[in-house]
Amino acid sequence: MERRTFLKVGALSGGALLVPVFGNAIAAEELLNPMAVQFKKSLADAAMNAATKAGASYCDVRIGRYLNQFIVTRDRNVENITNTESSGVGVRVIAAGAYGFVSTNVMTLDAVAEAARQAVAIAKANARLQTEPVRLAPVKGVGEVAWATPFKKDWRTVPIKDKADMLIAANSAGMDAGASFMRSMLFQVNQQKYFASTDGSYIDQDVHRLWSPFTATAVDKASGKFRTRDGLSSPAGMGFEFFDAKPEHKVRAAGGITTLYNGAYDLIEDARAAGRQAREKLTAKSIEPGKYDLVLSPEHLFLTIHESVGHATELDRVLGYEANYAGTSFATLDKWESKKFKYGSDIVNFFADKTTPGSLGAVGYDDEGVKCKRWDIIKDGVLVNYQTTRDQAHIIGEKESHGCSYADSWSSVQFQRMPNVSLAAGKKKMTPDDMVKDVKKGIYILGRGSYSIDQQRYNFQFGGQLYYEIKDGKIVGQVEDVAYQSNTQEFWNACSALCDEHDWRMGGSFFDGKGQPSQVSAVSHGSSTTRFNGVNVINTARKIG
Repeated sequence: MERRTFLKVGALSGGALLVPVFGNAIAAEELLNPMAVQFKKSLADAAMNAATKAGASYCDVRIGRYLNQFIVTRDRNVENITNTESSGVGVRVIAAGAYGFVSTNVMTLDAVAEAARQAVAIAKANARLQTEPVRLAPVKGVGEVAWATPFKKDWRTVPIKDKADMLIAANSAGMDAGASFMRSMLFQVNQQKYFASTDGSYIDQDVHRLWSPFTATAVDKASGKFRTRDGLSSPAGMGFEFFDAKPEHKVRAAGGITTLYNGAYDLIEDARAAGRQAREKLTAKSIEPGKYDLVLSPEHLFLTIHESVGHATELDRVLGYEANYAGTSFATLDKWESKKFKYGSDIVNFFADKTTPGSLGAVGYDDEGVKCKRWDIIKDGVLVNYQTTRDQAHIIGEKESHGCSYADSWSSVQFQRMPNVSLAAGKKKMTPDDMVKDVKKGIYILGRGSYSIDQQRYNFQFGGQLYYEIKDGKIVGQVEDVAYQSNTQEFWNACSALCDEHDWRMGGSFFDGKGQPSQVSAVSHGSSTTRFNGVNVINTARKIG
C-alpha cells in the first residue's frame, strides 16, 4: 500500500503549518523520469473497456504521477530536504445512473481492469439509494492532446544546493535587517496528469507550481515581546524563473512602503524588508477601534476574495451538497434567479478563469476533460453565475460545465473545486498613491494574516501582515493589532475605488482545503489595490490584568 504521511514543516504566523505530503520519498534525480504516454493510454483503454463490458454507461480514467520537493531552512541552516513521488490510477464510472470510484497503485492492465469492474459494482450498489440518475453535461471528445505549464526553467533541474543557498541568503538578509530569527521554505510541485474518457478524450497534462514562504521574527529582549512578518509573495504556476526578478517586475506600493512584485519575485529583497518591518512592529502604536476606510493590497485581498466570493459561489455549497467541511453559502439560488441581488457595488466585477498564465489554477482541461475557460460570476455588482462541474450544470440551466472538477491525487475522486476567481481592475487610471490621497481616516493593509468566516461565508474577520495609518490623504506610520469585521454583502457594497490594470496582480493559496475526506487544491485570486469605505476595525491586542 502507498504510504500517506504528514510532514511538519515548522511554524508560520505563530502556529504549526501541516503540509500534506502524498507518496514515498525518492532521490532527487528520479524526479525527471517520465512515464510513457502510450503506457498510460494502454492502462486507460484497459479500464474503459472493462467498465463498459461490466455495464458502465460512462467511464473516465485519471493516471497520475505527483512529484514534490520541499526544502526547509531556519536562520543559516538547512533543516530538511524531501522529495516525494506518488503514482497510480483512479477510475470513475456511471452505471445504473450512479457514480462508482476505485483507485489502485498497481499499474498493470489486469489491475486497472479489475479496478474498473469494482467501480461498476460500487455504482450499481449506490444506485439503489439514489433518487435520480446522474446527468452529465455533454463534452466533445478531443482525441489525443497535451497541455503543459509554460516555463523557462524547470525547478527539477536546478541543483538543490542553489535553492538552499537562496533560502539561506534570504534568511541572512532578514536577520541583518533586524529579524532575530528567520524561517524560509521552498515548495515545488509537478503534477503529471493523464485523463481519458469514453467521450473520446486522451489528455496529457504537465502542471508545475512553486512557492517560497518565510517568516521573520523580531524579539525585544528586554520585554520578551516579539512580532513577525511573513513574506508577501504568493505561489505561482510557473518555473523557477519566478525567482529571476527584474526591474520591470517591481510594483510600487502606496507611499513607497515596500517593493512588491508581479510575475516574478525577489525573495532576498522581501526578506530584508521583512526583517526591518518586523523590528518596526515592536514600537508601532496599537490601533484605536472604529470605522475606517480600508486600502487593501492584492497581497492581502486575495484571501478575502477566496473566502467571501470564491467559496461562496461554489454551486455544491449553494445547493447544500457541501456542508460538513467549511459550510454552505448565503448566495443561494433565489438570489441568482432574481437577477438583481447586489453582491457588491456597481464597480465590483468578479470573473472565474482557469487559463490565466502564471496562476495556480491554470490548466488546459479540468479533471473531467472539460476545456478550461473564463466566465463572469458577479457583473456590475450583481450575482450572475456560479462554479459548476458536469453533473451540476443543468441545475442552473447551463449547457456545459464550467470546468471546475479537480482531485488532488489519482487516489481521490474528482469533485467541484474553485477556479481562479478574480476581481477585475478599475477602468479609470488610478495608482495606490492616488487612492490614498482621497482617504481622511484609513488603514493601508498588506499581506495575509489570520481570518475567520462563518459557515455561510457571510460574517467574517480578517487581519494582515502590515498596517499603516492614513490621515488626511497621507500615510503617517505603522500601526498594530488590526482586524476588520464585516459581512460579505456589506463589505463588497462598500467597495468605492479600484486601481487600474497596471496594479493588478495575483495572490493565492497552495493549500485550499475542502471535502471529506479532505483534499487540497491550489488556486489564485487577482485584484488591484482596492478601497472600502467605513469598515469596522477592532483592536486585537490581548490585555492581561
